[in-house]
Amino acid sequence: MDPKRGYRFDTQVIHAAQSSQDWQGATLPPIYQTASHLHPTAENLSQTFAGKTNDHIYMRLTNPTNRILEEKLCALEGGRGAVVMSSGMAAVANACMALLRTGDEFVTGNSLFMSTYLLFTNVFQKYGITAHLVESTDAGAIEEAINGRTRFVYLETIGNPKMDIPDLAGVAAIAHRYGIPLLVDNTLATPYLCRPLEWGADVVIHSTTKYLSGHGDAVGGVVIDGGTFAWSADRFPDFKPFIDRKGELALLDKIWREHHINFGTTQAPLHSYLTMIGLDTLALRMQRHMANASAIARYLGERPEVTWLNYAGMADHPSHAIARKQFDGKGFGGMLTFGLKDQAACFRFINSLKLIYHLANLGDCKTLVIHPYSSQYVSFDEPKRQMLSITPDLIRLSVGIEAPEDICADLGQALDSSAA
Repeated sequence: MDPKRGYRFDTQVIHAAQSSQDWQGATLPPIYQTASHLHPTAENLSQTFAGKTNDHIYMRLTNPTNRILEEKLCALEGGRGAVVMSSGMAAVANACMALLRTGDEFVTGNSLFMSTYLLFTNVFQKYGITAHLVESTDAGAIEEAINGRTRFVYLETIGNPKMDIPDLAGVAAIAHRYGIPLLVDNTLATPYLCRPLEWGADVVIHSTTKYLSGHGDAVGGVVIDGGTFAWSADRFPDFKPFIDRKGELALLDKIWREHHINFGTTQAPLHSYLTMIGLDTLALRMQRHMANASAIARYLGERPEVTWLNYAGMADHPSHAIARKQFDGKGFGGMLTFGLKDQAACFRFINSLKLIYHLANLGDCKTLVIHPYSSQYVSFDEPKRQMLSITPDLIRLSVGIEAPEDICADLGQALDSSAA
């Protein structure tokens, strides 16, 4: 056990997985920018290919810089193993595909990130896999959707952009009662706000591109295994060799051996390095993101142009109580959505912004805005948009860490223009 795991989160986020003695005194990890690694003997390379050593072979398989990030993220989420990948969607796809075969089914909340929704409903469907989409906050509906073919339950800690928050402990108990794992995308909450493994989840997924990195210049993803799920050869017959090799970490071994290295979803070492630089300030940034989001929510709530506001920090929000419980009173995340009169008003608003960036990302230290209906979901038909709560009047705001007064000033002058 790493002694640093006894430290509080704000300390771990800086010091976990630090090995300056192995880095010739450097306080930042080296970027191991090499395609392959030298082995001293034929016997050593043979043992490494057989999984009997942790030595590195080839960047598509493992990389020293990536492994340091994996160790750091494991410590922050309280996991036992991790694999970093080239993007958040690579992490989602690899984790799910390792569990699925033709004819299988799974249950997922319907408040899904756009690309996750398309993966689950379009891509998986082509391979004879069925996703049952239900309300994320309806534990009864989740249980009702589980059947003998169900391989897992999948949720987002905070729905994007629906902003609903499921009861992780309640759903985990349901999933485990049926002998299946709970997978949770924790991107919007981050381990600073919520550690799903502590609420009963078995696997945590992140797009490290967002808050974990925080600076918008590195793309990546990670799958973190809590090592708590007892894999059954009855429910998961294709897991036997992985169970024999890795026991409770069988899923992570299967993800890595079957999908990650064969699909080539390798994380670039430079992006791992940049992500680790961002992680140093995660605790401070999340505090500011959430303080600013609360201030902006109060401001928008007073503006007559805003027809509705969706932020779990509001006392009347449907997920307010569970958010306070699961997030331990720290806050309610750094993103919110709100409505204007119509799409034309949304366009006038966005086109009038001067400080806030208009782009397709979130979790950056800068405040970012997007009109999902006309951009990310432009190819969706109306029933699908409605099911995912994507409406023409919706604005998604990822609140940054600038001075809140300046964010509000820019919002205010743009709202003035939107009403023209």
